[in-house]
Amino acid sequence: MKLNGTVLDTPAVKVTQADKVQVDGRPIGAAEATRVWRYHKPTGLVTTHRDPAGRPTVFEHLPENLPRVISVGRLDLTSEGLLLLTNDGELARKLELPSNGWVRRYRARAFGRVTQEELDHLKDGITVDGMRYGSIDAQLERGQGANSWINVAITEGKNREVRRVLDALGLKVNRLIRVSYGPFQLGALEPGAVEEIPRKMLKDQLGKDFA
Repeated sequence: MKLNGTVLDTPAVKVTQADKVQVDGRPIGAAEATRVWRYHKPTGLVTTHRDPAGRPTVFEHLPENLPRVISVGRLDLTSEGLLLLTNDGELARKLELPSNGWVRRYRARAFGRVTQEELDHLKDGITVDGMRYGSIDAQLERGQGANSWINVAITEGKNREVRRVLDALGLKVNRLIRVSYGPFQLGALEPGAVEEIPRKMLKDQLGKDFA
């Protein structure tokens, strides 16, 4: 390995973007800039690159001009709405951590009846089948026949959390839409559409840790 034309005899060397590094005579290019996209995941797609059961995946349905990306968290097969995509695996892991305090907001349509008072108890957390879920903010939006629309905000994002918690209240979720993930909103993005988040917005929202 050479650094700026000099053969290195130790790995303990700091390298900056201005330095020229060669391995076996070939230059090593600069790391690709971090990019993030908003994607409106439709129902019927699994959030994985390859599904053993042969079901259609999110990544099979992305535009061909997109680089290889990974998802920030997941949405299950029958869930829809905002899914963040990025080409930076380290950033994806950071954004998934509950410790960052980012709120995930959903609209859930559920079969059954519930009162706001019952939903308010979720702010104290709830244990379902031995799994403890932290504070959940749930607001009853409106009833529609035998269904209720409920706005749900969570920070942990455990597997199928919204469905399991509402099921514990006697509700059967039949539609689940993620409308925001932290500061990023689904907005008017059409199902299946992908839109890159401007770099300035990423810097504003991710702060000094964003590279």
